[in-house]
Amino acid sequence: MQLIISLIIGGVVGWLASMLMKTNAQMGLIANVIVGIVGSALGVWVAGLLGLEVAGGIVQWLVAIGGAVLLILILKMLNIFK
Repeated sequence: MQLIISLIIGGVVGWLASMLMKTNAQMGLIANVIVGIVGSALGVWVAGLLGLEVAGGIVQWLVAIGGAVLLILILKMLNIFK
């Protein structure tokens, strides 16, 4: 059950990040889930490097979306998304 919830949340995070970065038309469901999950991990890692504690519902969502946006930005720089 936890895996299904993680996939759903990853999909929502990836979709929101793709809407912010205007790559939604280029990304499908699978890409949104992957970007959401990997981007969330990236966001938590970067927050840890900055000394920020990721606690609380809203903060976790913001860090996850921020990490996914950062991942899409990196992918855009590598010309994976245009």
